[in-house]
Amino acid sequence: QAVLPVTSGALLPSRIINAAWSLHGSPSRLGATGAEIIMAPAKRGILERLDAGEVVIGDGGFVFALEKRGYVKAGPWTPEAAAEHPEAVRQLHREFLRAGSNVMQTFTFYASDDKLENRGHTQRFTGQQINEAACDLAREVADEGDALVGGGVSQTPSYLSCKSEDDVKAIFKKQIDVYVQKNVDFLIAEYFEHVEEAEWAVQVLKSTGKPVAATMCIGPEGDLNGVGPGDCAVRLVKAGAQIVGINCHFDPETCVKTVKLMKEGVEKAGLKAHYMCQPLAYHTPDCNRQGFIDLPEFPFGLEPRILTRWDMHKYARDAYNAGIRYIGGCCGFEPYHIRAVSEELASERGFLPTGSEKHGSWGEGLLMHTKPWVRARARRDYWEKLKPASGRPFCPSMSAPDGWGVTKGHAYLMQQKEATSEEQLKVLVDEATQDH
Repeated sequence: QAVLPVTSGALLPSRIINAAWSLHGSPSRLGATGAEIIMAPAKRGILERLDAGEVVIGDGGFVFALEKRGYVKAGPWTPEAAAEHPEAVRQLHREFLRAGSNVMQTFTFYASDDKLENRGHTQRFTGQQINEAACDLAREVADEGDALVGGGVSQTPSYLSCKSEDDVKAIFKKQIDVYVQKNVDFLIAEYFEHVEEAEWAVQVLKSTGKPVAATMCIGPEGDLNGVGPGDCAVRLVKAGAQIVGINCHFDPETCVKTVKLMKEGVEKAGLKAHYMCQPLAYHTPDCNRQGFIDLPEFPFGLEPRILTRWDMHKYARDAYNAGIRYIGGCCGFEPYHIRAVSEELASERGFLPTGSEKHGSWGEGLLMHTKPWVRARARRDYWEKLKPASGRPFCPSMSAPDGWGVTKGHAYLMQQKEATSEEQLKVLVDEATQDH
């Protein structure tokens, strides 16, 4: 058997299937004429992989990454780049694939029609065009390796504006009709602050017959109505989700803790599910119920909070030890973060990602550095024990998050097609200057 190096420095047999195939080239045989015929193995579905106990590595944060690169506007956070700048979205997909991701999530966050036209946000592309383009890009890159395509929907302005269940479900159905037509491999309901809306989404997604994953952007305190993580998970499983978990709003430590609470609730109810975790790449120990959105640094001053690649090793191991097998990232996660997750779990997966060709285990590439004191850092114990400094001598280590406490039905959250007026902005500024 071929052997692949893993991060511990040991060697283990390759699995000559799936991602080992994508790393070393497709299996082949000789045809009757003696010519080599490339035989691409059939991809197994998300549930087949999870049922077999395999680790599935998700991708990272497209919205934040593409905003930094100049393709997404902060504020609306909508994904028109899939149709407007497909080359940028395609490249980011490829970087995550190279980093070890075996799920290419469609770049369709906030791609519902009501969000695309909310608060003066005008589009050159329809929601259908954006969703179709995103599916095509994800499939193109997924087929370059052993990756699956997950089509996603997220929370809607319509729900926050107290539209009816039928109205909200119709928005989800319009998106998933595209996903079904494009034959994505499974569906994801992600980034929900209210379990009721997440249930509605799961019910619509389940009607397609495709596997369904559902993640909420909540912490240990539960959703914005106070429904605990365990109860949220039970409701999602009963609605039809086979995979449940957490994404966004909180750091890995908090998200893993919250998924554990979900797992406890599901098991206590006598139900079964797989578990996933796609947290922020920012430290958020000072956040309240709504996570990093309440931090004064959101969204343009978060860089001092970024997790290192070594923090990601710890996250991957903690998630795995908690029984989570779908492990990825959300806002702030760059390809090198996902590569670190993949490298930490190389022994369990049986292979290293392609991107590890340019990254030595625990800094071993530094052995080739010119400066001797940098060469001395080419060891695991150095990086595991390092407490990175921010270089900002007058900055606090923690912030006081805002706590407006507004949720579904509040006037501040109501959907409107018109841009926020100066009068509306003044009201918000006055509110922000008060002591919450």
